[in-house]
Amino acid sequence: MAFIDYYTILGVAKNATEIEIKKAYRKLARKYHPDLNPNNKEAEQKFKDINEAHEVLSNVENRKKYDAYGKDWKHADQFEQAKQERAKAGGNQGSFEGFEGGEYSDFFESMFNRSAGEGRGGNRSFRGQDYNAELQLNLTDVLVAQKQTITVNGKQIRLTIPAGIKDGQVIKINGQGGVGVNTGAKGDLYIRFSIVNNTAFKIDNDDLHKNIDLDLYKALLGGEMIVETLTGKVNVKIAPETQNGAKVKLKGKGLPRYKKEGEFGDLYLVWRIVLPTKLSEKEKELLNELAKLRTV
Repeated sequence: MAFIDYYTILGVAKNATEIEIKKAYRKLARKYHPDLNPNNKEAEQKFKDINEAHEVLSNVENRKKYDAYGKDWKHADQFEQAKQERAKAGGNQGSFEGFEGGEYSDFFESMFNRSAGEGRGGNRSFRGQDYNAELQLNLTDVLVAQKQTITVNGKQIRLTIPAGIKDGQVIKINGQGGVGVNTGAKGDLYIRFSIVNNTAFKIDNDDLHKNIDLDLYKALLGGEMIVETLTGKVNVKIAPETQNGAKVKLKGKGLPRYKKEGEFGDLYLVWRIVLPTKLSEKEKELLNELAKLRTV
């Protein structure tokens, strides 16, 4: 396996902060996203490399392992365990001076081969490394459950994303991590979701909120208005003498509740009364008449 410099892929320094890494990843992910580069194999591969680099460098523990073991970072835990088993058995632990981009795999592999036949822990199995990935979706993508294929460490994985998944939520996919050693179990895959609000609605858990402009006359006299929701347009009735800041609840027009089929949050509309401007002389005259009536 050839060495891949994840820092170079993201275009950041080795001492880059978490914020710098995340910023670089999001910029490149947008640039090379398959939706923006249809049928572009080169962009597709770059997108995979960018996600792989971010998966490693955005995780504090994985980044430490990568900095120490280079391309063999996925086996860092097994390597440390093997050294401990050899130490218990009285064997020579060997030494490691750190990764400088050279070929460490030969030493790593030979160390495990020796461990398999020496000491009390020689035949012990080691569980595979857990993987971490981030998947970015638009809010409109989570209105219904969907199937999607993602690439993690060069492997394509199909998964079903439940409707209503939240920003920052993490799901675990069993057995989709690294391969174990000596018939050890595979690790797991943890996917963190980054949900981008690509709508005009404000999110409050499963509920949505939106300010709606309402002209003065309709607020005073009442009427109806067509309002856009996430699932289409609805006709909303407006009560006479509606006050500025008044709310209307549209039941079931919010976001789907996670893993609760058929259940949805609500949509709250907040009326913002807009006063007329550039009044004509006739309008001013009528308003004066109204003002006189209110003072009687």
